[in-house]
Amino acid sequence: MTDTHPAKRPRQTVRGSTSGRPLMLLLDVLGQRWTLRVLWELRDGRQSFRALRERCDAVSPTVLSQRLKQLRELGLIDLAGDGYGMTGDGAELGKMLAQLDIWAERWAEARGGEASAAP
Repeated sequence: MTDTHPAKRPRQTVRGSTSGRPLMLLLDVLGQRWTLRVLWELRDGRQSFRALRERCDAVSPTVLSQRLKQLRELGLIDLAGDGYGMTGDGAELGKMLAQLDIWAERWAEARGGEASAAP
């Protein structure tokens, strides 16, 4: 199945919300399968399509292409000669995701879970 719909923009409605709030769009995008993983893998620098695919385990090339296209249309990543990388907005979002990861680790430990081995 391919994404044939144009990328949503802030202030448009998304599934589950008719408010048009930019946060709802962001949560909708981040909630799509593989989107967070792609952003997470780009946090340390540019990656080629092949490297991203290897780092994202079982993602199909079609889905990865769709996610990369969508993230580019939203201005969160770009494509240069050395691969895909975060834009300024993407890097800012990446910092927030890193803070959320720290919070999630503390939350899990407080509830008897073990901290993950991943950085």
